[in-house]
Amino acid sequence: MVFAQRTARRIAIWLSVPLAVLATSAGVGTAPASAETVQTASVAIPLPAKKPPVPASAANYGIKKKAPTAKQLFGTVKTGAPIAARAVGFYAKGCLAGAKALTVDGPGWQVMRLSRNRNWGHPKLISLVERLARETTEANEWPGLLVGDISQPRGGPMISGHTSHQIGLDADVWLTPMPDRTLTKREREDMSAVSMLAADRVSVNRKVWGEGQEKLIKRAASYPEVERVLVHPALKKALCESPGADPSWLRKVRPVFGHFYHFHIRMSCPANSTSCQSQHPVGEDDGCGKELETWLKRVAPKPPAPPTEAKKPPAKPAPPRLPKPEMTLADLPDECSTVLKAGGHTPPTEYQKVVDRSKNAAPPKDAAPATTTSLTSTNR
Repeated sequence: MVFAQRTARRIAIWLSVPLAVLATSAGVGTAPASAETVQTASVAIPLPAKKPPVPASAANYGIKKKAPTAKQLFGTVKTGAPIAARAVGFYAKGCLAGAKALTVDGPGWQVMRLSRNRNWGHPKLISLVERLARETTEANEWPGLLVGDISQPRGGPMISGHTSHQIGLDADVWLTPMPDRTLTKREREDMSAVSMLAADRVSVNRKVWGEGQEKLIKRAASYPEVERVLVHPALKKALCESPGADPSWLRKVRPVFGHFYHFHIRMSCPANSTSCQSQHPVGEDDGCGKELETWLKRVAPKPPAPPTEAKKPPAKPAPPRLPKPEMTLADLPDECSTVLKAGGHTPPTEYQKVVDRSKNAAPPKDAAPATTTSLTSTNR
């Protein structure tokens, strides 16, 4: 009796299951379903949405685009910022508003390396360079200035050659006398400056260095607006040995690597440039003592190492140093963003390497010795 009841229940369950489902589970083909059945099934079991193709762009692969460097942003601007003149930041980390261009030719000067477009500066510095050219030629002390790099139209880091010169208060003047004719554009690009160094590199070559260079540097350092004049240690030594050397201006002349063919004028911050950061004072010492001796040791050629009988095993190569990150707009004072965009200028938004193809002014055979940041940061 019980068995019969169970059997009846099972038959009832089997009869309640649709024939199509039983056929599917059993692998048996059935008659085609009606259109109404197909439509109901498609609604109940939707197909997955088709994914759009992934575009081949850096953003979708998690690659961060490189931002434009400060060198690119400021090194490609062709004109000055048409706003009030002011130096912003520090000599090696800042920018320049309201710059004025030194004319290519003037009474007592000629600008070199015109392709660089670096004859811009704070108006007070431009006036000082013009004054130096006028006074030194009128006094028959010097035939005229060959002016090297001053600054870019809006200052900022340069694409080559300098760490400083960023706020329009630095100017390089060659120690090569200006010719008695106007140089062509080609000559201004190709002509090299003359090294003032003797073969020992710790003294000057008296065939090219003389009273004219001394008077020129003295006059520049004597201006109250000038904070420093940077020269090679051998040139500082020659100035210290000059008869009648006066500590009142000589203390401003500071030794630094590389300046053996030109001298570097650095002005103090103008009164109206409240964002300008001054350098520490030079002090009252004329710098002709122990400080100069230390610098002369640094630039003197190193004697060759004595030969050794026992061969030492080769030293393990040092791991390569990671390159120093390039300065960006975010590294400069906030005001430099305003300076960069002044006058409707639209700075580039994508990274692009900018190359200076002009000729180095320094004589190739007198390349400056390697320097370190710790030795040059106080002067450069």
